[in-house]
Amino acid sequence: MRVIICGAGRVGTGIAQRLAEEDAQVTVIDHQADLIRAITERLDVRGVVGSGSYPDVLTEAGAREADMLIAVTHSDEVNIVACQIAHSVFKVPTKIARIRARSYLQTRYADVFSRDNIPIDVIISPEREVADAVMQRLTIPAAFDVKSFADDKVWLLGLRLKEDSPILDTPLRQVRELFPDLRVTIVGVHRNDHFFRAGADDQLEEGDEIFFVAAKQNVDRAVAIMGLGQSQARRIVIVGGGNIGLDVARELEDAGRYKIRIIEQDADRATFVAERLKRTIVLRGSGLDRDLLAEAGIAEAETMVALTDSDQTNLLAGVIGKRGGARRAMVLTNEPEYGPLAQSVGIDRFIDPRATTISTILQHVRRGRIKSVYSILEGQAEVVDAIALETSSLVGTPLADAELPSGVVIGAIVRGPEVILPDKETVVLAGDRVVLLAMREAVRDVEKMFRVGISYF
Repeated sequence: MRVIICGAGRVGTGIAQRLAEEDAQVTVIDHQADLIRAITERLDVRGVVGSGSYPDVLTEAGAREADMLIAVTHSDEVNIVACQIAHSVFKVPTKIARIRARSYLQTRYADVFSRDNIPIDVIISPEREVADAVMQRLTIPAAFDVKSFADDKVWLLGLRLKEDSPILDTPLRQVRELFPDLRVTIVGVHRNDHFFRAGADDQLEEGDEIFFVAAKQNVDRAVAIMGLGQSQARRIVIVGGGNIGLDVARELEDAGRYKIRIIEQDADRATFVAERLKRTIVLRGSGLDRDLLAEAGIAEAETMVALTDSDQTNLLAGVIGKRGGARRAMVLTNEPEYGPLAQSVGIDRFIDPRATTISTILQHVRRGRIKSVYSILEGQAEVVDAIALETSSLVGTPLADAELPSGVVIGAIVRGPEVILPDKETVVLAGDRVVLLAMREAVRDVEKMFRVGISYF
């Protein structure tokens, strides 16, 4: 696959690294020569200095032979024009653009981005993706990671096991027998900085971070059985009234059962946010001001969420909020190294928008009938939601005989309204939605299993 990436920032570099590791031919464009020099020295990619919106720059990058263009610069307009030029001049088959401005994303302008107008095949809104991630984590406070698949029928959760968890020191093959109400498939384990695919003979230990798949309606029960049940937040303090903070507050208001306070530094923005919310109290000031946090009710808040555009402010606000009485603190961190730092200073959850955006892009990079992809632990594995076709090697054979790649474990099968947690006798049928975990080295095998047509055979 030949891919052109416009933008050598965090997201552009992250997706370039992932694709280069999979032997794709990647060219990265950026107008900053130092960024291009850094990325070409570190990764096996080509670099071109210039703007991805210029035809001559795209020509130098090899647009005439490209299969895909991914525009993730900091400018929406550059991303839009790059896709337009890639389509009109070079006939690039797939164009993906990151769009931040809400004006572009309004429903009434949905037809603007179409093959007959501005031909962008996939639009990614980081703010929307992050707001969704925040909402899912608020729904399951005990989980450090939450993602939904198969039209919200199946959820993936990441949980850290405590010493009193009843499923410790038990081979996973026996867990379902011992806990029949625990309707989950444990697909991966992160232990001592090592992530591995969960096998039937593996036993869990205190401190393990496990990833499991379950039907949405069984998630709360599963978390409780594992000894990690926590009540959902009802009183929430949000620091930062930007697009993400506003989106989160809107969704919380729509849910109708939350008391919400937003703290926003900028006076004009605070007024703007207050005018667009109905039941949320907006306070103007710094999220680092202890008196203002007290006024916002931090002592009674179950969760404090810091969503400003400054990682340092978010981390400090989280620490101060916890010390002020908040039961939990969740922060937005753009720098990957800040995640472990956040945990070391008592922050309960952190969200990396770069990782969220990369996961969204990957689902469109992957070949075959793949509906969605979620990258975990900096790409050590992917959770994939795919449709099984009649030509798939999975179909019509009990899983025990299906010869799955060693780095793959199937977590759930969705057949109509039913969610099936598979065992070795389960047979996948054509049309089933299959949610599975694939280790990095097994991703290509997964693509082959769900490839359209019979060329795989």
